[in-house]
Amino acid sequence: MPEPRPRRDGSRARRAGTAFVLSGGGNQGVAQVGMLRALLERGIVPDVVVGTSAGALNGASIATSPTLEKVDHLERVWVGLRGEQVFPGGALKRAWNVLRRDDHLSPNEGLLSVLGAAGTAPDFASLEVPLRVVTTDLDTGDEILIVAGPMIPALLASAAIPGIFPPVELRGQRLVDGAVVNLVPISHALAGPTRRIFVLDVSDPLGDRPIRSPLDVAIRAFAISRDQRFKLELQWVPPDVEVVVFPTPVDDREFFDFSGGDALIEEAYKMASQTLDDFEARPRRRPSRRFWARHRMVP
Repeated sequence: MPEPRPRRDGSRARRAGTAFVLSGGGNQGVAQVGMLRALLERGIVPDVVVGTSAGALNGASIATSPTLEKVDHLERVWVGLRGEQVFPGGALKRAWNVLRRDDHLSPNEGLLSVLGAAGTAPDFASLEVPLRVVTTDLDTGDEILIVAGPMIPALLASAAIPGIFPPVELRGQRLVDGAVVNLVPISHALAGPTRRIFVLDVSDPLGDRPIRSPLDVAIRAFAISRDQRFKLELQWVPPDVEVVVFPTPVDDREFFDFSGGDALIEEAYKMASQTLDDFEARPRRRPSRRFWARHRMVP
């Protein structure tokens, strides 16, 4: 699929020095708002954004307008979310969908309303910063990168958790959540002259979230896949590209629980700010290509 056309001034598309990579993570995507605030407050603006699932939504918002005002808006969207809004119908409706052998437990109208509220550009060509959205072809298992066309269908496909939301028909393919194949899509940030990558990874570390439901089992399976793919992609990062991975606050909420988002945003902001302090204070003579606290930090 072709890359999006350069912006009118062409400056960011040519330079492409700084990449933001935003992982999937469901309701844990709220923490990325605090990380984005820490970055933009320091004047760190992306030249390219890569996102999957919840990270695609947040990434599309910042690619639309990489400003603190957009972060403020994104925070209001996340803090105002409720489980019944994202997953309408409740447990009884989901159980009925299982009994009638449908291909999903929840309709995606609620998710569609959330995507609309985020205020993203209508299409990729209208973005201020180039965006790459990761999805999965349900029929072939291929990783599909969307970089052009209407915005909402791409985001809806990237967040279509298999079995939870219906697949999205787009360009003759049935697409589902990009996290199935690539939860932390670092490799797509390297498709250009990138010199540093900030990774906003809020997906579950193995063993952190309690197993309470079949969905928790699916999310844990994503985490296993994520860890293997993440390690593999790090091996292919060129030595002259720096990778900064932010730690995330402890979040043991159930998957359908969107409460307490404001506290998680604030904690993620503090932790990201400390990480950036440490990153900027390190010796510059021999920069390391990897800089992060791999596991969640507890203050």
